[in-house]
Amino acid sequence: AIMNKKVVFAHVKDKVKEIIQTMNKKGISQMPVLSKEKVCGLITEGAILRTIMDNPERVNHLTVEEIMEDTPPIVSTKTGWKVLIEFLKDSPLILVAEKGEIKGIISKTDVLDKI
Repeated sequence: AIMNKKVVFAHVKDKVKEIIQTMNKKGISQMPVLSKEKVCGLITEGAILRTIMDNPERVNHLTVEEIMEDTPPIVSTKTGWKVLIEFLKDSPLILVAEKGEIKGIISKTDVLDKI
């Protein structure tokens, strides 16, 4: 299986500054965002960089919900390769769910490692 079962989530009210520290510590570049235990968006290094490029001081005040991107695709554990690759063309990651519960995450790197 190419799915990574260790999913690190951000929450809408988290401070972006803390998210940057978490990303650095865990060596990840994006995190799905939760609101009331449901995925509602994605926070990425790119979004953070774009936001603070003009005004680095802003990072001290921003919360995740202010700069998060759209929710990544959510697929079932039975989704085939071709579909996964199609999704990954447009999204940095895919979440894998079973009966509405997130079970794992698949990034472009995960797929490339299996080829």
